[in-house]
Amino acid sequence: MTHPTRPRRNFYGRLKGKSLKPSQKGYIDEDLDALSPGAVAWDANPERTPLDLKTLFDGKPVWLEIGFGGGEHMVHQAATNPQVGIIGCEPYINGVAMLLGKIRRAGVDNLAVHPGDVRDMFDVLPDGSIDRAFLLYPDPWPKARHHRRRFVTPEHLEPLGRVLRPGAMFRVATDIEDYVRQTLEQVPRHGFEWLAEGPDDWRTPWDDWISTRYEQKALREGRTPHYLTFRKT
Repeated sequence: MTHPTRPRRNFYGRLKGKSLKPSQKGYIDEDLDALSPGAVAWDANPERTPLDLKTLFDGKPVWLEIGFGGGEHMVHQAATNPQVGIIGCEPYINGVAMLLGKIRRAGVDNLAVHPGDVRDMFDVLPDGSIDRAFLLYPDPWPKARHHRRRFVTPEHLEPLGRVLRPGAMFRVATDIEDYVRQTLEQVPRHGFEWLAEGPDDWRTPWDDWISTRYEQKALREGRTPHYLTFRKT
């Protein structure tokens, strides 16, 4: 059998920070495998067989959080919306451990976790299978020579557009003005409509928003959050 050719993908960013606490190591060892959405990594799925999301979440609509940080938003959404299933992708293992602890405490069961690159997840998501996506306080890569590393580039936006169903929402939150600029330039080029009629539409958080630790840091340091909502056309 001929397998798809594995693309060469550079990864920028941290995979691990401070040593995990014993409790966090326990979360990883005991909980992570059971929360897998299926075979996502290339080593586990070289054929790139699509995930069976209908079986995974019993036919519920599926949302995707891209880089969930410490997981507070993802768990909040899962608890608030038991009628959907949520997949989170995060390569930073310390963030994964924090999420797993929050899942235990909240007792939510409509989540799946991929502790790795969202580009691998895009490979195995069926076309039009995602109803909502979140990109919340992504790594800003502030230096101009690093802007190509940002999520809002064709390498990421093209597959995101493929896996979102028509009419699906894509939410972006950031406190970096130049990231707003690049987002507004790039996202509409990939089949999205910006849903803003006035300043309040990007200054005011969404009704179901929970402020994350990254947002609280931005506010402490005097930066202004922006809340951008796009619809897949």
